[in-house]
Amino acid sequence: MKRLFASCLFLLSGTIHAGTADDSTFRSTYAAQDIALDTDVQSAFWQGASSVYAEVDPWGHPVPAYRTRISSRWTKKNLYLLYECPYEDLYLKPSPDAVNETNELWNWDVAELFIGSDFNNIRRYYEFEVSPQQEWIDLDVNLDLPDHTVGWTWNSGFQVSARIDPNAKIWYAAMRIPFKAIDRRRPVAGRIFRANLFRSQGPPHRRIEIEW
Repeated sequence: MKRLFASCLFLLSGTIHAGTADDSTFRSTYAAQDIALDTDVQSAFWQGASSVYAEVDPWGHPVPAYRTRISSRWTKKNLYLLYECPYEDLYLKPSPDAVNETNELWNWDVAELFIGSDFNNIRRYYEFEVSPQQEWIDLDVNLDLPDHTVGWTWNSGFQVSARIDPNAKIWYAAMRIPFKAIDRRRPVAGRIFRANLFRSQGPPHRRIEIEW
């Protein structure tokens, strides 16, 4: 694991087209039914989502060329996210495996969610990643363990979808995360999580990190 994530607030909202209260709160919009996961930004499901933008680096400096729109919806069973990721060049892992989990996927271009339900222990959280090639990894992170890298063997049951639009120079990634994997409580409107939305872009010598 690379770092302890910065904590913002991720709020489950029961209101359609709910606005964001402030820059540190992302409201996920309720959907009555689950869907087959896709990256169609024009679909009714994603058109009804709330969105924020990851547009600064870890030091707060704007990175306008990589301004990433992230949309979210939730149902009684799952949390959905859609990333729209502008790029100049892609840094992709050779011989991608979209079926099996890819450890250390964060060394390549990825979209990520860090999320936790425990506000008392910020060293426990979950991480979900997807690449432009639809590779994936999920991690149960406990930074108090002697070897916290073992968290990648955890299986949340989350699903991903991804595609690259080379003409628009945007890649898209969607996630569907079962709530039972990240919280013992049943999801209800008003439930708040600690979270960060994050993206890595480019090779190590010119790596750009974009966050909300």
